[in-house]
Amino acid sequence: MPEITLTVRLSPSALDSRRGVVRLHPEVLDALGLEPWAGVRLTGARVSAALAAEGDGPPGVVLLDDITMSNIGVTEGGEVVVAPAEVAPARTLTLSGSRLAAASLSPETVRLALTGKILTVGDAVSLLPQDLAPAPGSDVTAVRGTLSRAIGMTWTNELLTVTASEPSGAVAVHPSTVVGWRDGARTGEPAAAAALAGPGGSVVLPEPQQVDVDPVVVPSAAPPPVCDLIGAKDATDRLTEWFDLAFKRPELLTALGTTAQLGVLLTGPEGVGKATVVRSVAHAAEAEVVELAAPTLAALEPNAGAARLSAAIESATSRTPAVLLLTDIDALLPATSPPPIATVVIETLRAAVRNPGFAVVATSAHPEAVDPRVRGVDLLDRSVSVPLPDARTRVDLLRVLLRDVPVESDVDFGVLSERTPGFVAADLIALRREAAVRAAVRAAAAITFADLTDALSTVRPTSLSTSDNLQTGGLTLDQVGDMKEVKQSLEETVLWPLRYPDSFARLGVEPPRGVLLYGPPGCGKTFLVRALAGTGQLNVIAVKGAELMDKWVGESERAVRELFRRAAEAAPAMVFLDEVDALAPRRGQSSDSGVADRVVAALLTELDGVEPMRDVVVLGATNRPELIDPALLRPGRLERLVYVPPPDADARTDILKAAARNTPLAPDVNLAELAASLDGYSAADCAALVREAALTAMRESLEAAEVTAAHVARARDSVRASLDPAQLASLEAYAKSR
Repeated sequence: MPEITLTVRLSPSALDSRRGVVRLHPEVLDALGLEPWAGVRLTGARVSAALAAEGDGPPGVVLLDDITMSNIGVTEGGEVVVAPAEVAPARTLTLSGSRLAAASLSPETVRLALTGKILTVGDAVSLLPQDLAPAPGSDVTAVRGTLSRAIGMTWTNELLTVTASEPSGAVAVHPSTVVGWRDGARTGEPAAAAALAGPGGSVVLPEPQQVDVDPVVVPSAAPPPVCDLIGAKDATDRLTEWFDLAFKRPELLTALGTTAQLGVLLTGPEGVGKATVVRSVAHAAEAEVVELAAPTLAALEPNAGAARLSAAIESATSRTPAVLLLTDIDALLPATSPPPIATVVIETLRAAVRNPGFAVVATSAHPEAVDPRVRGVDLLDRSVSVPLPDARTRVDLLRVLLRDVPVESDVDFGVLSERTPGFVAADLIALRREAAVRAAVRAAAAITFADLTDALSTVRPTSLSTSDNLQTGGLTLDQVGDMKEVKQSLEETVLWPLRYPDSFARLGVEPPRGVLLYGPPGCGKTFLVRALAGTGQLNVIAVKGAELMDKWVGESERAVRELFRRAAEAAPAMVFLDEVDALAPRRGQSSDSGVADRVVAALLTELDGVEPMRDVVVLGATNRPELIDPALLRPGRLERLVYVPPPDADARTDILKAAARNTPLAPDVNLAELAASLDGYSAADCAALVREAALTAMRESLEAAEVTAAHVARARDSVRASLDPAQLASLEAYAKSR
């Protein structure tokens, strides 16, 4: 049976949300031999099934909703193995849910909502208005009204859990399926009215029922050997040492007056391989791994989540030595607003970690977001981190990942490593998969270097979102005309610390942490940042100052912390703060209840961090430098101030040539003479002039073959100089005073 490993992405379609539908590229459907709306088996941390439909995502991606991701125990950016599913009609289906749901929902209503869905035991399913489609003899309006009265308007968030089915495996719900509540009414049977109706018609809740859900046991032969875990040596060494003491030499700890209990919090960026490290080290220690995805537990009804955790612990303690691997624990036990189940989970884990021959290892990409009780001395009292791979580590990772893959001799791992800043192991695996798909489309026998580099247009680092990731477009500083002093200053500040770290260390020089670019609008500040990032192969996280401002107390500061955390995960990276004067104005002069002052304080805290930012530089850009809080411009912060002046005649000539690179010009168009006459024009104005001249030619004739001097002259009537002489004089005076 064919199967393909794909990268998980959250489906953007509201129509697919919580409906058990996955979207696959048509090429993937063909490769699996599937027709649209056939059943697929999804294997992550656990196995589930769903309906497959065509999607418009890349071939290497599967689009899932949040419930389906929870059902298979993966998060966005993780991997899932997709294969055709053998789906049988469900003869019976047993469900559990909240006491309120079991008391107020008839089995017939549940069957109506689930008809057509593909389910497996242990799945969470949601009731949605669109799923209550009219069925023979059903009054959908009455059903929805009953749900709203009994559960409230939030009944669409109600989650049920599949506890049993006949036959087992993946089943499809049909109108003839016998659906019922665990130890409750089933379709075709009258509900126990006494159990449902109280005085005055109120709903009386039955006693909660225990939910039996089998835990997931990860096969010990699945993980790679420890020697292949490139870049995780510190984590593997320490886990190996701890497992050895806890599992094989507990008597030594007892003799020294302590216990062998072991609880570990394993941290690191998303996709860096935290769970793989645990599986591999546990396999080497001959320990069983029982794995649970914390987001899955968080999505379940509290009773079902607690039952699944207890079942996993019971399964693990019966297989000692064993490790309970709880991935993404911050989703279940957040530091802020913990769910009601949090206390039960913590107490359950505290009791479990005392068992001999048993360890609890939890992973998190956001350790600061984990409930502090988790890191107590009686639970996860030890921690270790898997770092972001640097360029040298990525070379070794690529060699291991492509070791058993046919590749052409032209593949240059060093160049590929330089072009993948911020990539973690999961991203490189996705890159390998995308390159393999491209090679397969060509029916090639091996992956070429071009396949890998072309795949970079699709695969982006997990740590970066498409919304704030500034694309370089292949620009480099060599393509920036004139501005020699500006380019030199930026190279020294941003690129030298990355290229020559030994020289900085030898001379005892601390690299600058930030740069402020200031100058008139439209003079190329953002263009310079893109070119700088392209030259240094840096990831750029770009935000406008106003985008981080939020009216809710604490949210703006949280956004600043999150921005710098993501930059650290994507290193080498630049944080580009456009319109930084809106983000960090002079303190004490705003009328926003102190929001701006708190944001400035948060920004200064990040720049002055106890641990220096590694391979992360901050660039700010503004037209109004005098409005920025002076504390931000002191040494150790945005200490290098670089004035980006308006272009002179020579620079305007270069800009016009670049803007007209793909525009055919008539012989009577002299760009040098034109540039000399454009005093007061910014770089953006010059580019707009070329664009308007081309449009003028098109208005004259859609068959126009070139742009003439007459077209340029008419375009000048529309595109005027935008530089304000007063603002320009103020900026030049500011530059002279620095």
